[in-house]
Amino acid sequence: MPSAASSPAAGPEAAPSGPGSAQAPPARRPARAGGPPGPAPDVRPGGGPAARRDPRPRLTELRLSAFARHRGASFPLGPVTLFTGPSGSGKSAVLAAYEALARLGGGASVEEVFPDPVALVPERARPDAQHRRGFRIGCTADGPEGPVRLDVAVQAEPDLRIVGERLTAGGLVLLETALRDPGRRAVQAAWHTAGSSPVTKAPLPDDRLGTALLPLRVAGKTDGQRRVLAAAEQMVVALRSVFACDPRPEVMRAPVRAGSGRLLRGCDNLADVLWRTRSECGRRHGLLVDAVRTGCAGPVADLLAEPLGDGTVRALLDRGEGHRSELAGLGDGELRYLALALVLFTGPGVLEVDAPGEVPDAMRSLTVLADGFDRCLDSRQRTELLRTAVLMGERGHIRLVGAVSDADPADGAGTITVVHLDA
Repeated sequence: MPSAASSPAAGPEAAPSGPGSAQAPPARRPARAGGPPGPAPDVRPGGGPAARRDPRPRLTELRLSAFARHRGASFPLGPVTLFTGPSGSGKSAVLAAYEALARLGGGASVEEVFPDPVALVPERARPDAQHRRGFRIGCTADGPEGPVRLDVAVQAEPDLRIVGERLTAGGLVLLETALRDPGRRAVQAAWHTAGSSPVTKAPLPDDRLGTALLPLRVAGKTDGQRRVLAAAEQMVVALRSVFACDPRPEVMRAPVRAGSGRLLRGCDNLADVLWRTRSECGRRHGLLVDAVRTGCAGPVADLLAEPLGDGTVRALLDRGEGHRSELAGLGDGELRYLALALVLFTGPGVLEVDAPGEVPDAMRSLTVLADGFDRCLDSRQRTELLRTAVLMGERGHIRLVGAVSDADPADGAGTITVVHLDA
């Protein structure tokens, strides 16, 4: 089957000159809005006619120009995208790059996002004359402004910093940054103005994503500035609408303290979230119960949350005829299945997401990142979860990007983009 990582991308996302260097892209050089397409991904059957253009910002491409074991790689992202391949093929690295971009888009510093940056430098990367090494990642966000591309160069050694960034749309460079003075903790930025001066130049900090800082720096007085702001907002909204999820059965069995109501990354507080969602939306709760009935052994009449006298909440399965059983008695696969089903049926208001407060939930499409998506699951559970993901993806509410060991259960689940990675 074709691999979406088999041909290098061109343009600003190409691997840095000098293996592993974090050299910034040249300033003021026109950038293309899109690179040459790689081989077509494996799209599983079940899709209908082409969907109408979705106005909600979402990532449609991820680029790992030089990151961990990947070089010159470009991956398409659909409503449901699965990365598969043998151990060591870089599946986890793909999702790590996606999550890193999401956190940078949310305003996190490079120190927070990359606690061990040297581990992300491509193998056998040689330092340049200034003893610098680094990595490059990028993405494309589609939405009302059309495709908007972001490419970021990060220096890992000797100091961790963002040394180059480029935001482009429609073949026009809207923002470009470059490291001019290694002795200063700043990069030189230039953004499109299209007024009396074609660009505006100013320093930006080298530990934050410049695109996320533009709303604080650009006045929006000219058509060019408004175009920059619109493209930056589309990219930031797409990046921040991400929920990285890895349910941990070992922490889901015990009662949890009530009150948070927002599901954590490890689904530790599953019982508390069930207490909230069961009363807030009966229709979605009914869909969740139907899914649990399909994926869990034994009869299931309902999924309950029960407050205890010590301020905690425990989750229960109503088995019918007055019999209930605690979730603590379920196997690891059943607990992971239940948690992932809950994630797919809920949304930003229920999940622990760093959402932009000024954008209504209805105008965003949440992306769930699930490394080891099929861990502990049998083929029946995987197929049912993927069917749910496809259904929610068609509605535009939830997108799924997952890493799996086996993509075969995707057959018959609907339209799924499967990207095969080689070891």
